[in-house]
Amino acid sequence: MHLVLGGALLMPFWLLSTVLVGGQLTEPDWREVVVQQLATLAVALPMAWVAALLPMVRVLLSTAARALAATGPGELASGPATSWAARRSTATWFCLHLLLGGVVSGISLTTPPLAALLCLAPHSASRHSGLGWLRDFPGLNLLLGAALMLLTLSISAGAGALLAHCAPALLGPTPAERLAAAEERTAVLAQRNRLARELHDSVGHALSAVSIQAAAAGRVLRSNPDFAAEALAAIEELAREAVGELDTVLGVLREEEGDPAVTGGPTLAGLDLLVRQLALAGVPVETHTGAGLALLPEPVSREAYRIVQEGLTNVLRHAGPVPATLRLDLRDGRLDVELTNPIGAGRPSRPGGGRGLRGVAERVAALHGGCESGRTGDGDRWRLAVWLPVTTV
Repeated sequence: MHLVLGGALLMPFWLLSTVLVGGQLTEPDWREVVVQQLATLAVALPMAWVAALLPMVRVLLSTAARALAATGPGELASGPATSWAARRSTATWFCLHLLLGGVVSGISLTTPPLAALLCLAPHSASRHSGLGWLRDFPGLNLLLGAALMLLTLSISAGAGALLAHCAPALLGPTPAERLAAAEERTAVLAQRNRLARELHDSVGHALSAVSIQAAAAGRVLRSNPDFAAEALAAIEELAREAVGELDTVLGVLREEEGDPAVTGGPTLAGLDLLVRQLALAGVPVETHTGAGLALLPEPVSREAYRIVQEGLTNVLRHAGPVPATLRLDLRDGRLDVELTNPIGAGRPSRPGGGRGLRGVAERVAALHGGCESGRTGDGDRWRLAVWLPVTTV
């Protein structure tokens, strides 16, 4: 079907070429006819090549090839040609399709009648005296007819295989389009990973802290109402912050322009509030901060805050109500963050960490820093150490 379509598409260009080439021969013999047909084809194909330079031709040809030539859905381009390289390859495919389609269509129209004539030749020698010699070779006419039909099928199969082989190369995406698609895919994956980290660190931290604070407030509601009231106030504040951060992240998912989620978010300026929230949840944090943290570039300060937040959330989740020690030191163009805490009796053994530690590693890699986590030498404490380069302070 695809080859016959090529033959049909060749006809308008063939007829126009016949007008341009034909009429120049008087009483031609078969040799002149062959030369004339080849000349007509030589004029028709360049006209078809020029016509196929239109960008939308690529869409039509890809759709036809995908439907009729059994090519994979991802092998052919689905959009119009956006570069001259794509236009030229599309035009080359169009000429190849028309050439093979015209040859196969012509053979398919002429060989079946000729094969039938060969099969009937011994019985109609009087009307076809030129084939009378077949009477001397019984059965040869049938063999020649079958061979002719087999040759026709073989040519059709070979032409179809050639088209299917050339389709991905000529109608598929160009190297520039593949590179652009890969870059777009990489950007989308990076944004998805960023959003996943933001949701995990912000909302995950809030939910962990809220659940523990709510449980603690319920236990001391009557015996220590002041602490319960403070815990409930902290829960309200955490929930409000989590809703705000969730809204900004969802804004990015909706592709809202100018959304602050790409560059906004809490920084180390909000570290005191984070430490106070963890204290209310039962994790007292001893903080040691060096000078110059307020002058950190916003991206470094924001990522450092998320790293500290994830580390403290892991203490809350896995070690329980145990004290933690946090150190932040800025010197020699690098920010060092170290968080240690007792292992705790109920902490599960997870050498590789979970999504949180993987998110920390991704944040650190994005800033070309480094990190390590695991048990300390004595085996009684857990340590998370991160170092981030600071180019401007």
